[in-house]
Amino acid sequence: MGRNKLRPYRASVNHNMNQTPKQLGYRMPAEWEPHAGTWLAWPHNPETWPGKIKKIPPVWLNMIKPLHIHEQVNLLVNDQATLEQVRIQLRRWDIESNIVFHLIPNDDCWMRDAGPIFVKRDSVGADPRVCPNRGRQDEGAHMGAPLQQAMVKWTFNKWGGKYPPWDLDDAIPGKINETLKLPYFAPGIVMEGGSIDVNGQGTLLTTEQCLLNKNRNPHLSREQIEDYLKNYLGVTKIIWLGEGIVGDDTDGHVDDLTRFVAPRTVVTVVEEDPADENFRMLQDNLRRLQLATDQDGRKLEVVTIPMPGPVTYDGQRLPASYANFYIANGVVLVPTYSHKNDQRALATLQKLFPKRRVVGIECTDMVWGLGAIHCVTQQQPA
Repeated sequence: MGRNKLRPYRASVNHNMNQTPKQLGYRMPAEWEPHAGTWLAWPHNPETWPGKIKKIPPVWLNMIKPLHIHEQVNLLVNDQATLEQVRIQLRRWDIESNIVFHLIPNDDCWMRDAGPIFVKRDSVGADPRVCPNRGRQDEGAHMGAPLQQAMVKWTFNKWGGKYPPWDLDDAIPGKINETLKLPYFAPGIVMEGGSIDVNGQGTLLTTEQCLLNKNRNPHLSREQIEDYLKNYLGVTKIIWLGEGIVGDDTDGHVDDLTRFVAPRTVVTVVEEDPADENFRMLQDNLRRLQLATDQDGRKLEVVTIPMPGPVTYDGQRLPASYANFYIANGVVLVPTYSHKNDQRALATLQKLFPKRRVVGIECTDMVWGLGAIHCVTQQQPA
C-alpha cells in the first residue's frame, strides 16, 4: 500500500436493498477466512481507562505491528491532529506501510461492536440490486473492497445504554461505507459483533444473557432474534450459551467465552477453581457445547483453555479471558495477563493454528477498559 494514507469522510449514501443478505446469497465468513484488512479505532477516551489512558496506545502499536505485515490496517482517528500524532508513533515503531487512516469521529474504540459486519457472496451474478457498483472504477474499488461484499449495520446503543454518548459510534458503519460503497443493510435492531461468532458454514454462537437481555431488543422474542441472525448473516443454526464471565459489562459477549477455530471445532474457556465465581457458568456453557451440533447435525469438537484467574484493578474484577483473541492473515493475536496460564493458552491456540504465528499481547492495562483484542478489531473479508 506504500505510505500511510488518509481517507476523508463525506456525507453518507446507503444502498437500499429490497431483499435480505441471505436471500441475495450473502454469508458472514469465519474469522480465519482470508482478510482484505482489519479495522481499528485509535484509543482516545480517558473515561474508558481512568488513570491508565497513557498506557493504552502501546497496546494498539503491539497489535498493529504484526497485523500490518499480513494485511491492511484501516485506522479510524478523530481529527487531523490525532492522525499526525499517531503517524509519528507508527514511524517510531517502524510501521510505515499497509496503514490507511480514516478521519471518522468516534466516541470510543470498540470496533467489534460499533463497526460494521461484513458479509460476502461466494459467487457474484450480474444482478444490479446485488452489486450496484459493478463496473465502476471508484474509490471503493481502489480500497480493495470486492464487489461481492456487503455491509450489515446493526444499531449500537453502548451495551444497553450504559455509557452515553454513542451517536458517533453508531454512525461509524455508514461513514466507512462512504469509502467502500458496498451494498448496505440496516436491520434496525440492536446487536454487537462481540455477541456472535460464526463458523462461516451456517452455525452461529451467542448467549442468552446478551441477546435476550431486555436492554437490547425487548420487543423481540428468541425466535425473532434468530430470524434476524439467519436473514442478515446467512446462518442456519444458532447455538445458545448461557451467561458471560464476571466483570463483563456487555452482558455476556460470546467472544469472552467460546470461539470457532475451525468449522466443527470450538475453543472455550473454563475456570479450574470450583470456588471461583466464574466456575458455574463456564461449566454450564461447556455442557451446552458438548451437546451441541453444527448446521449439518454433527457434534462439535470442544477444546478447553484455562481462565487467567481473577484480574482486578481498583477493587473491580475485570473480564480477562484468553478467548478474546483475534484471527488475522498469518497471525493470531491473544491477550495475556502476566499469569501462569498465559503460556498454556498460547500453546493450545498455537496447536489449533499451526499455519499462523500466535502472538501474545499483554492486556492487563487494556482490560481495565472492560475489553481486549477481539473487542477492538473488526475483520473485512477478502
